[in-house]
Amino acid sequence: MARRTAAGQSRARGSIEALPSGALRVSVYAGIDPVTGRRHYLKEIIKAGPKAQREAEAARSRLLAEVAAKRSPRTSATVDQLLERYLDQFAGSPTTLDLYRTHVRNHILPVLGHVKVGQLDAEILDSFYGELRRCRRRCSGRRTIEHRVAEAHECDGRCVPHQCKPLAVTTIRHIHFILSGAYKRAVRWRWLAVNPMAQAEPPAAPKPNPQPPSAAQAARIVTESWSDPDWGALVWTAMTTGVRRGEMCAVRVSSVDLDGGRETVWLRRAIRREPGAGWIEADLKTHQQRRIALDAETVEVLRRHIERLRARAAALGLEYRTDGYLFSGSPDGSTFLTPDSVTQRYDRMVKRLGIETTIHKLRHYSATELIAGGVDPRTVAGRLGHSGGGTTTLKAYTAWVSEADQRAAKGLGAGMPQRPADVAEPDRIRAAPRFPYQVVAAAIARQITEGVLAAGDAAPPAAELAARHEVSLATAKRSLVLLTEWGLLERLGHDVLRVAAPPSAPAAASASTELPSTSMPRAALLSLTVRRHGTTVAQFSTVADPTNGSDLYQVLAAAVARAGAETGQIGEYEMDVRLPSESAALLTFVASGWTS
Repeated sequence: MARRTAAGQSRARGSIEALPSGALRVSVYAGIDPVTGRRHYLKEIIKAGPKAQREAEAARSRLLAEVAAKRSPRTSATVDQLLERYLDQFAGSPTTLDLYRTHVRNHILPVLGHVKVGQLDAEILDSFYGELRRCRRRCSGRRTIEHRVAEAHECDGRCVPHQCKPLAVTTIRHIHFILSGAYKRAVRWRWLAVNPMAQAEPPAAPKPNPQPPSAAQAARIVTESWSDPDWGALVWTAMTTGVRRGEMCAVRVSSVDLDGGRETVWLRRAIRREPGAGWIEADLKTHQQRRIALDAETVEVLRRHIERLRARAAALGLEYRTDGYLFSGSPDGSTFLTPDSVTQRYDRMVKRLGIETTIHKLRHYSATELIAGGVDPRTVAGRLGHSGGGTTTLKAYTAWVSEADQRAAKGLGAGMPQRPADVAEPDRIRAAPRFPYQVVAAAIARQITEGVLAAGDAAPPAAELAARHEVSLATAKRSLVLLTEWGLLERLGHDVLRVAAPPSAPAAASASTELPSTSMPRAALLSLTVRRHGTTVAQFSTVADPTNGSDLYQVLAAAVARAGAETGQIGEYEMDVRLPSESAALLTFVASGWTS
């Protein structure tokens, strides 16, 4: 057997070296550093004093024991190096990786990046988390000014005194998860023998607080969204299915099955932002496809939506692609909506309504309505695509829609607010014009409707409209073109327009509170159309007595409540009463003169 050299024996026993300051440096050989490939030594400094030699001997014995038991760190690498290698091998989604790199760059590296992996312990981590809970900038506590730019400048109102703001609990927990994942890899790579993250305690997770919109708020949101039927169909479908916004944007027409007995939407892909590539179509968040059963009302919403898409494409000489996106900004469905644009439009809509909510809370609305209806959590988890909190019942694309899911769809449809009726585009523009040329056209249309301009009268010249409404001549001409498209004006010559004669139509039913009692059925199935200021807000059927004013008042009051309005506003509504087999109205009911 070969003899161990003196140098080898010295490395095995460790060494104690005196420093010029009188302190002692203990050094123990711990093998080859797997990161640098160099010899790795465990070192410890003992302060000068009468007991320094004894303490150095004890430290050397302790370090030798750790090396012998393989409990010592095998590398002098820093936390910065560990995180860099860990994130380079990260197997999660690109979005999650980008988020982790942001947290590492902003919060971890400035404080812990220089610390050796073997020196990080629970005490350092608890102090680090405590600082983040106190101030996200980890300030010194002194009064400072937060300047608008880092360069030299003249301070103004944008340079304000610093105010400590704690980092969000969720973000601190993300930081803990990043470090935990990295140190698990370090132990597996045998950089360390003990994982210090097992003894650290991150802040407790915040308690779930879904805060879904109330039934009245949901009714107002649906009613407002239906000013654009395409947007209304998206909001309605998100509310009934509870799908994520990225999943909704990626649904294709071919993934929607509206055949009787198997009404489902098949979720296979999602739209997400990938760093460096922008918005792309990728796998679902849980990498697990699923089918969601649709209730009868949602089936009708999507059937009409698809018919509109195909009719619009045909009018432009195009064909709506069978694999086109269900919600698209292109006439042929070739492009998808981006999740951020959907969120921004939804935020603007609820802000107009004065409702504090987000589009993500439509998932909470769907879940709470299902659970309140007695649906088991396992089925709810399957519909929402949750990977935890219940085993999903809808897995791959071949999965069968369970009976429980069918009951869930029917129960959710019954609890949804009344869906507004589709409104023709001219009626939508006249009720709520958005652009200057639409405003001018709506004003001329009102004059024609009110009889200020009669059939055969010459239309106001474009120059006169431009001066009266303070718009450009091109805008005034565009408004006249729009009125011609509506059929309110007809062209006689190049620049000669006149008011068109109204089309012949059957006489309207009398809007009176006097209900005739003859030639009318009693307690029959009635088709009812509710309007507010001339705009249709609801269409539905119910059994009622058309000769009983109190019955009709109760039906109208219930429709007004479903529309999200107060009972005191019932005077602003009117209701056409028809038999299902008849096109003409039996009567138009208004609330004045009747009481509940």
